[in-house]
Amino acid sequence: MQTRKTAYYHSNAEHIIGDIQNPLNILLDAVLESSYDGIFITDGNANTIKVNTSYEIISGLKQSDVVGKNMRDLVAGGLISNSGTLLALEKRQPVTLEQKFKTGKQALITSTPTFDDQDNIVMVVTNVRDITEIWDLRNQLDKKEELTKRQLSELEIIRKQIMGVGNMIAEDQEMLQTMLVINKVAPMDTTVLLLGETGVGKEIIASYIHQNSPRRNRPIIKVNCGAIPAALVESELFGYEEGSFTGAKKDGKMGLVEIANEGTMFLDEIGDLPLDVQVKLLRLLQEKEIQRIGSTVARKVDVRIIGATNRDLQKMVEAKEFRKDLYYRLSVLPITIPPLRERPDDILPLAEAFLAELNLHYHFQKKFTPSAVYEIQSYEWPGNVRELRNVIERAVILSSGENIQPRDLGIFKEKSADPDALSSSNQDINLKQILMDIEHEYIETAYNIYRNVRKAAKSLSMDAATYVRKRRKYGGSSAYSAAKS
Repeated sequence: MQTRKTAYYHSNAEHIIGDIQNPLNILLDAVLESSYDGIFITDGNANTIKVNTSYEIISGLKQSDVVGKNMRDLVAGGLISNSGTLLALEKRQPVTLEQKFKTGKQALITSTPTFDDQDNIVMVVTNVRDITEIWDLRNQLDKKEELTKRQLSELEIIRKQIMGVGNMIAEDQEMLQTMLVINKVAPMDTTVLLLGETGVGKEIIASYIHQNSPRRNRPIIKVNCGAIPAALVESELFGYEEGSFTGAKKDGKMGLVEIANEGTMFLDEIGDLPLDVQVKLLRLLQEKEIQRIGSTVARKVDVRIIGATNRDLQKMVEAKEFRKDLYYRLSVLPITIPPLRERPDDILPLAEAFLAELNLHYHFQKKFTPSAVYEIQSYEWPGNVRELRNVIERAVILSSGENIQPRDLGIFKEKSADPDALSSSNQDINLKQILMDIEHEYIETAYNIYRNVRKAAKSLSMDAATYVRKRRKYGGSSAYSAAKS
């Protein structure tokens, strides 16, 4: 849209703007210099007649570089990359474009032509807005979006990879981020230390790392260091020669480390290793060699060590219960597996996977009721994945019929009425409202799980019409809760 001005400038804008004694020009200067945006003004022939200080700061050009010079010459000389003024003169309408200056600043410029009564362009005013900060933010946002897309793709690949690894389930973002690190570590033939509470699944993670490593076609030997008597740990791990000690086998014995040669050794509860055995483990990690008990010959072995512990090794080092040099050698790539309570989106998928496995094993067709699902998701699982599996197995074995109820899980305390509390209460107990509240909770829980009226009704052994009628009756609030409030 064209901007028209009646003949104030006659046919020559420079007649007024170029006259520094003109009171209007003094006022115009004050206005232009107060602008945070750069201002660049040319006459109708693209001759530069005025720029403000903000333009100098943004562009890095001085007034002496541009004033009195034609825009075509400035572009040809490379002082200005592209000109909104020339486009505005050509198109006879406002033009907006992006411009980059030698200062590195990015600007959004708008060049607006001004016309006289005869429809001649007498002046082009260009507004130059510094958008460097916005531009940088946009670039950062683009990079973050690209990174997010790449990470989502990686997480999807991880989901597909872990589907075939035993009970390896990862749906929660916290666990998927951990798996992202594990996926990068697995192919690298280096020592890994898995940290985390008891039962978080460190052994499963160790198997996953082995299966995604170059050693996948060789054995993985799993050793629970805490389960072997201290007197036998060294001989079990490193073996012994004939006659090394009373009771030793005639031909000696190969240790588990040698059996794992070219493969992986998973040392669970590595914090329980005796100090004298830690010395030998350090030698294995540093020199890639071992020495059987009773032998003077060092044997070369090629084995990848994955250690795991639920103990604070750093505190054990301070207490001189664990060797500092071994601790630092093991801690090259420490990975902490989050507890189940910090990965809530994994709880139900794990429970359902365990249920499917147990149904197959025991030839059952059992399923969780909505209230059982609610209890499973609400429980904090202090024993983590191991506890979850044990609870599901117990429920499968002890439950009557095909439906697993909350009482079958045994993870919550049933509320019992306290006769003394009831007798001392000044309020009557409305049993009808309590029962309504319980019914309402089951109805809503079923719907939240199945998001389908027929499926929710079926899970409660209720026909769909009755389910809809009762759900409409209760609405979105609990009768009992409403009564109490």
